[in-house]
Amino acid sequence: MGGDPMRETLAHLLSRGSPRAHERDSLEAWGRAVGAVLPRPVVITLEGDLGAGKTTLARALCAGIGVADLDAVTSPTFSLVQQYPAPRGPVVHVDLYRLRSDAELMALGWDELVATAPVLLVEWPELAAHTLPADTIGITLSHDPDDAKRRLLRVTSPLVR
Repeated sequence: MGGDPMRETLAHLLSRGSPRAHERDSLEAWGRAVGAVLPRPVVITLEGDLGAGKTTLARALCAGIGVADLDAVTSPTFSLVQQYPAPRGPVVHVDLYRLRSDAELMALGWDELVATAPVLLVEWPELAAHTLPADTIGITLSHDPDDAKRRLLRVTSPLVR
């Protein structure tokens, strides 16, 4: 095979997804593992209902990426954009929940964020779906109907077969 081992590891992690995550431990471990092997640049969308675990997963991804101040990783619902320093370039964390139009998206500097962020995490990405790069990694979190403490993940990515 002789491929890129980091890319192969990422493809494996994305293909299997997180096991049904009892409470948060498994979800966080999966997020840290994925974060550790992410290429640069990368766009990751995080979808799911309120309380599904998007910000928890964002924090775990940031831990794997090497963000030192994980307490700073919170939902940017009101600030819209947050940036966290990391060894291989900043992580830009965006929450589009409150935006209602393409004009608001463009006023946020969306095109520049997508073009320049080494890692772009996007919560509530629906408004920007038509502007996302083809190689975007999409992660949808949902509550397990059999156990409210567990989360289910669905991953879409060109790396997932």
